[in-house]
Amino acid sequence: MAKMGSRKHLKRFKAPVHWPIHSKEDTWTVKPSPGPHAIEESLPLLVVVRDILQVADNAREAKIIINQGDILVDGMVRKDYKFPVGFMDVIQIPKTGNNYRMLPDDKGRLVLHPISEEDQKFKLCRIQDKTIIRGGKIQLNLHDGRNFLTDGDYKAGDVVVLQVPKQEITDHIKLENGTLGLIIGGKHIGELGTIQEINITHSSMPNTVLIETENGKSFQTLQDYVFVLGKDQPMISLPGGQ
Repeated sequence: MAKMGSRKHLKRFKAPVHWPIHSKEDTWTVKPSPGPHAIEESLPLLVVVRDILQVADNAREAKIIINQGDILVDGMVRKDYKFPVGFMDVIQIPKTGNNYRMLPDDKGRLVLHPISEEDQKFKLCRIQDKTIIRGGKIQLNLHDGRNFLTDGDYKAGDVVVLQVPKQEITDHIKLENGTLGLIIGGKHIGELGTIQEINITHSSMPNTVLIETENGKSFQTLQDYVFVLGKDQPMISLPGGQ
């Protein structure tokens, strides 16, 4: 039994720190299925329904709600209670009309930020890298596991606006000086600022970015920690009214 539990469940004290569960309540919690987000960057759908949305009192009730098709992720019904929900995913509950976007707060925890009906029609996806596939076509590999073939002028670190659930790219935000970046890792996680300079190392060392916040504070962070949101204004609303 213990062996089976280790495959399907995760010991609570080993759960990522951003999970909104108490490690001393029970021994086990649900383990996310393999999917678009890594376990360190996501929450299983059951935890979202029970512990964040709090529309269920326990795991059994949460599983029933999910199995009934009452929860949509990026416009698609998800009935796997272990489905990993991660950064920028859009959660919809059609029966209540509530819509949310998964974003980090200033403590690095994933939170559900309420959004409008209009905003639930799209999500932002960062280009992790590009690959050349058969026929010389360019494939964009996005942060949420999606892949797109394109002939456009895209580069790693840029962000595409993806219509959901159609999965069509409708816009493109370049990683460049003057754009607004949300910090998604490191000690400045959750902060929003303007990119002042991108330092390309041309070595094994990671690229860094100089960020200036609205109150004039400046700091350096890794390029991998910067998620661009727009030029003059962020394309999405953020926790804390940023």
